[in-house]
Amino acid sequence: MPSEEAFHCPSKEIGGFGESKYEPSVTTDEIDKAVHKMIIDAGAYPSPLGYGGFPKSVCTSVNECMCHGIPDSRELQDGDIINIDVTVYLNGYHGDTSKTFICGEVDEASKRLVKVTEECLLRGISTCKHGTSFKKIGRRISEHAERHGLGVVECFVGHGVGRVFHSEPIIYHQRNNKPGQMVEGQTFTIEPILSMGSIDCDMWDDGWTAVTSDGSLAAQFEHTILITRTGAEILTKC
Repeated sequence: MPSEEAFHCPSKEIGGFGESKYEPSVTTDEIDKAVHKMIIDAGAYPSPLGYGGFPKSVCTSVNECMCHGIPDSRELQDGDIINIDVTVYLNGYHGDTSKTFICGEVDEASKRLVKVTEECLLRGISTCKHGTSFKKIGRRISEHAERHGLGVVECFVGHGVGRVFHSEPIIYHQRNNKPGQMVEGQTFTIEPILSMGSIDCDMWDDGWTAVTSDGSLAAQFEHTILITRTGAEILTKC
């Protein structure tokens, strides 16, 4: 069983970068370069870099981008929301986390989307312990999202993580009847994506960037957790 010390907490570096950096005129490339440097300076390696041909060290998903956005020269605009997805490899293990940040002044609907998405992640985690059915995660997330009139994206899942970047188990964030129970010592991600409109996605020609089919805003939060006998330990919480 990996210890918490085996995992690196990327959000420490994101926090060190400072939320003030997510302001209008900052480019997603600048964010990528800053986080890359922080990871390397910490003696770790950015897991996404080169993974399946991914060209950057982090994913930056802005507004209607559900996930896997590739950092580029795009400048953040006042009112944007941006998810920064960081995975690092350190001491033989991968640790995977993401957070959606608010850029400048955003409307109340966008703030609510971000807030509810984080709440969905925490509610999903709260169901977890040894012997619990995986399907309870999706049910808890869906209940909370629907209560606020938001949709849960179904085309992306959580996953096992540890010595391997992506592995079993597969974690569905929507209601489902998939079999399987959590086992003490398992490590996996929960990473729900919520949309203000369509939950269907369109893929860009780059093969990575997934956007909502109707252009509506999407937000995502993610943690790596460790299943224990009595609950779940958040390994990427700082």
